[in-house]
Amino acid sequence: MRLFFDARYIRTDFHDGISRYSAELAAAVAAEAAGDVVEVTFLVWDDAQIPLLPDGAATLKIHGPTSWREPVTPLILNRHRPDVVFSPMQTIGAIGRRYRLILTLHDTIYYRHRTPPRDLPWPVRVGWRLFHLSYVPQRITLNSADLVVTVSETSKQQFADVRLTKRPVIVVHNAPQRLDQQLPDGVTVTGDGPARNLVYMGSFMPYKNVETLVRAMPLLPGRTLHLLSRISPQRRHELAALAPDADIVFHDGVTDAAYAAALADHAVLVSTSRDEGYGLPLAEALEMGVPAVVTDMPIFREVAGGGALYVDPDDPFAVASTVRSLDDPKVRARVVDAGAAHIAQFTWPRSARTLLDAVASLARR
Repeated sequence: MRLFFDARYIRTDFHDGISRYSAELAAAVAAEAAGDVVEVTFLVWDDAQIPLLPDGAATLKIHGPTSWREPVTPLILNRHRPDVVFSPMQTIGAIGRRYRLILTLHDTIYYRHRTPPRDLPWPVRVGWRLFHLSYVPQRITLNSADLVVTVSETSKQQFADVRLTKRPVIVVHNAPQRLDQQLPDGVTVTGDGPARNLVYMGSFMPYKNVETLVRAMPLLPGRTLHLLSRISPQRRHELAALAPDADIVFHDGVTDAAYAAALADHAVLVSTSRDEGYGLPLAEALEMGVPAVVTDMPIFREVAGGGALYVDPDDPFAVASTVRSLDDPKVRARVVDAGAAHIAQFTWPRSARTLLDAVASLARR
């Protein structure tokens, strides 16, 4: 059986969410497929993507995913006779295909917040906004596949709520990277004593609601809020003005190693976002043994279970008191233990096995 895995979304500079999902799942699929009668070929568009794939991986170079050729991709792939093509996105063309097709839609957040990623070409950004004005284009796209993948049970339910596709939907879970492997030798997560550092990893778009975290800081003297991601000067000024005397550090982008070091140092991960597609930083913190204080919403409860304490995202007093509750060693230990047990169910080998079982089922059909 021949599986073509679309690896064209793997970035060669730094991983975003789609890139990391593609790279981690690709590696796990290659490892799991070695025990099956599955020949995996990875689609790439840039030679620099090849070193980011498993050693010795078979590749096929085609156009980029934002190329005008994307709608007619089947005319190219048909010649190579795949049995199944899997894409970690949903943009690959389907017209005229002679193989089974699995498309992925990670979540529906861009229907609620339509701002496209800034690194896309402007014609693609315009098309992005138009595409998300209605569910109709997405329905047509997903119904062109044989099977639809998403990354969480929450997203699967959201698809059902708006009748997004007639095709079967399966969950191939996202999973955290092992940030602890980025720590220097001998450095471990420090969990004794109060959580002195509040760590936020994420964008500063309005729905992320970082304002509540900033407003909570005057209520948490002796603690520091670390805002790790890149931020514009204007946004930085807006947030700093909300609590000018609070201890807030704007890191303006960090490496994975610096991210891991921040979480390891008497930290609690925090987020008062009003909406999320998944919440990978939450999963990464739990995997490291770091507790979290986050918005009470379904996707965070699916990702964290008992590994987080949940708050009203518009109540800085609740955020502050909940962070202080983790100063109790028994409370912290309970949350950390629950988080470790919960996040252990989300692994890349398990996700790869789910995908390969679906591939085998489609190929038999």
